[in-house]
Amino acid sequence: MNEQKLISLLKNSDKKALEKVYLENRVSFINFARKFNVSDEDIIDVYQDAIIALQEKAVEGKLADLKCSISTFLFGIGKYMLFDKARKNNKKVADFKLENEAYNYKEMSDSFLDETPNEFQILLQKGFATLGKKCKEVLTLFYYRGFTIDEIAEKLNYNNKNVVKSQKSRCIKQLKDTINL
Repeated sequence: MNEQKLISLLKNSDKKALEKVYLENRVSFINFARKFNVSDEDIIDVYQDAIIALQEKAVEGKLADLKCSISTFLFGIGKYMLFDKARKNNKKVADFKLENEAYNYKEMSDSFLDETPNEFQILLQKGFATLGKKCKEVLTLFYYRGFTIDEIAEKLNYNNKNVVKSQKSRCIKQLKDTINL
């Protein structure tokens, strides 16, 4: 199902579409969120709140001009909710310089709607499109879906994690060469 069809179904409060988004992104979001120094219970709560916020935006018709994928939008909302949760719990979010800023996830999610890709992002998209299927899979699972090297090895049936590391390294080099970095 393409993104526009999914957005249309979400706008009409289709429960199956919402369930699809929820299930397809849950594990990746949890893996992604673990680096924010928040408990697993809080991560699940934030994920569910982000799903609700996504649904609200869809029903309001604010996803019609979405400039990123639904998953990216969902992760963006969730990330700022995680910052807020960590701040409320007086925990430091390691290696994130923005942690002291006040976040309003609704305003942040609106920025995803208006954001157009910059030159580098366009170059990156074009370079990514030239990669082979295996490279796209590995890089998408690692960078976009938040899988660990071990999880990628299991999902793609690689012999061990060293094969995944090597494949990822080759793919990154190929992408850099393609976009002349």
